[in-house]
Amino acid sequence: MSDVKDLAVSMPEDAAETLPTYDVAIVGGGIAGLCLAVELKKKRPATSIVVLEKQKHPVPEAAHKVGESTVEIAAYYLRDVLGLQEHLQTQQLRKFGLRMFFSFEDNRDITRRVEYGQIEQAPLPAYQLDRGRVENMLGQEVVRLGGLFLDGCKVQQISLQPESEFHHLSIERKGMKEELRARWVVDASGRSSLLKRQLGLAKKVGHHANAVWFRVGEQIEIDNWSTDPEWQGRVPHGERTLSTNHLMGPGYWVWLIPLASGVTSIGIVTDANMHPFEEINLFERALHWLHQHEPQCAQAVEQHLDKIQDFRVMKNYSYSSEQVYSGERWSLVGEAAVAIDPLYSSGGDLIAIGNGLACDLITRYLDGEDVEERAAGHSQLFLIFADVWLVAYEGQYPLMGNARVMVAKVIWDTVIYWAFPGLLYFHDKIRSLADSPLTTANLYRCWNLHSRIQQFFREWHAFERTEASDTFADPYSLLDFLVELHTGMAAGLPDEALEAQFAKNTRLLEQLAGQLISVVIDELAQHSADEAIQRQIQRWKTEPMLKELIEIYKEEDAVNPIDRRWITLGDSRWAKQEVAR
Repeated sequence: MSDVKDLAVSMPEDAAETLPTYDVAIVGGGIAGLCLAVELKKKRPATSIVVLEKQKHPVPEAAHKVGESTVEIAAYYLRDVLGLQEHLQTQQLRKFGLRMFFSFEDNRDITRRVEYGQIEQAPLPAYQLDRGRVENMLGQEVVRLGGLFLDGCKVQQISLQPESEFHHLSIERKGMKEELRARWVVDASGRSSLLKRQLGLAKKVGHHANAVWFRVGEQIEIDNWSTDPEWQGRVPHGERTLSTNHLMGPGYWVWLIPLASGVTSIGIVTDANMHPFEEINLFERALHWLHQHEPQCAQAVEQHLDKIQDFRVMKNYSYSSEQVYSGERWSLVGEAAVAIDPLYSSGGDLIAIGNGLACDLITRYLDGEDVEERAAGHSQLFLIFADVWLVAYEGQYPLMGNARVMVAKVIWDTVIYWAFPGLLYFHDKIRSLADSPLTTANLYRCWNLHSRIQQFFREWHAFERTEASDTFADPYSLLDFLVELHTGMAAGLPDEALEAQFAKNTRLLEQLAGQLISVVIDELAQHSADEAIQRQIQRWKTEPMLKELIEIYKEEDAVNPIDRRWITLGDSRWAKQEVAR
C-alpha cells in the first residue's frame, strides 16, 4: 500500500470538522460513477453524495467515449433499477441484437460471408447508447435526486483513514484547492484507477488485445452493402444496421454501432500477437488496414472522410484487480476495477453487477452494519464474474476467422450468459448468493464448465479444416429453447423456484457441453488418417470431466433431445458447403 499523507494529522481536529462532509465521495463522474450515485440515492435517499468529475459538463455527444452498446443485464440496470426507461426509449436506439459476418475470400461481397444474427427483435430489449447523451442526463439526474455533482474537478489526493470515521480528499476546482471528508470513497475514475494505483491492486491478465475507434458523422447502413434480394430478404425489416455489427476475421473483429444522434461508431479490435498495434494506431494506418482486411467497410468510410469526428486508441486494454471492495470503506467500480473485452459489450454488465454490490455494502454500512466480512465475499464474487467473462476472450481471438467454431462458441457464450449471470442478476440474487449453498455450488460448477469448454473450442479450432460461406445462422431457429431461456431471466421467480431453475440451467449447460464434445468427436473421427486428430480425440474421450459431460448428454438426450445444428452452422446442407482450406 502506498504511503499517503494523512490530512487529518496535518490540521487541527476542529479545522477538520469544518470541512464539507459526505456519506459517499465518488471519484469520477463517468457512466459507472454517475449510475452508482443514482442507485444509491434511489435505494437510500438520505445518503449525502458528492461526485467529483474531471471533465466539464455538458460533455459532447457522439464522440465522447467508447462503450456504446449494451446487452440485457446493463439494459435492465439502466431501465429498471435506475428508472431510465423514458430516456432509453426516446433518446437512445433499441439494439437489434449481436450480428457477426465471418471472413470469406477477400471480404468484398458481404452476401458470401457466413452471417450470424437474429431475424426479429428479442423479447428483452437492449440499447445502443450515445455515451455523451446518457452521461449528461445522468449528471442532471444526480443533482435532481439531491446529490452534488462537481465537474471540472481534479482529485489530487485520497487519504484513506479506516480508523477514523472519515476519509479525506484533496481536490482542485476552478483554480482553487479544496478539501472534503467522506465516510466511504468510491474509485470510479476509469482507466486512471486513482485509488487502485495508490493501493497497488492492479492485476495483469493473460488477454492481450488492442483497440482503435472513430466516429463518423453519418449513419452507415450495412443493409445497403448489397442489393442482392436473397440477402436482403434474410432480415425482412432491414434492421441489420441497428445491430451491433461485427466483421470477423482471424485475430480481429471490427464493430459498427449506430448512435441516436445519427453518428456511426467504428472500431477495430485485434489480437496483439496477430496484428501489430503499429498497423492501426493512426487513422491513416487504420484505414489502410481496413482496405486490406475489410474493404467494404473501408469503402463506406472513404465516402465520409469529411465527417470523421475523432480517433482514439487503447493498447493492451484488458486488466483486473486483486480486490475491489473493502470493509475499510472503499470500493472500485467500472473500469477502475476491471476492463475485460468489448466483444460481447460486457462492460455495462460489470458496471451493473459491481455497482449493485457496492451499493449493498455502502447502504448496509451507513445503516450501522459491520460489512467487513461481506465486503470480502462481495469482492471475491465480483472477480469471479469478471473471470467468467474473461475466459470467453482469453486466447480466443485466433478462432474469429473460423465461422463454424465461432458460431458454436457465440451460441454457447450466449446460453451461459442468459442461464447463469443473467438469471441471477434479473432476480437480484447476486448480492445474496452466500445465502444459497446450492446456487453457490452450481455457480462454481458453471464457472469450471465454462472455462473447460473455452479450452475445448481452441482444441477444436486447431483441427477444424473447413471454410464456410453463403450461410445464415439465426440463433433462435438453431435452439428452440433460446427464447424461453432469454425471457426466463425476467421470470420473477420466488427464491425456491429460482434455485431450482438455476440447477436446471446448470444441467442444461452440461448437456450442451456434452453434445458439443460428442458431435465434434464424431465429425473429426472421419479423418482417420490424421494421427494428430486421432490422438486429440483419444485425449478427449479419456479426460474425466469430458467423459462425465458426454454421459450427461446421452442421459438427457434420451428424454430432452437438442438439435445439433447449433454446432454445424445451422444447416443440414453443411456438407455441400464445405470448402477445403
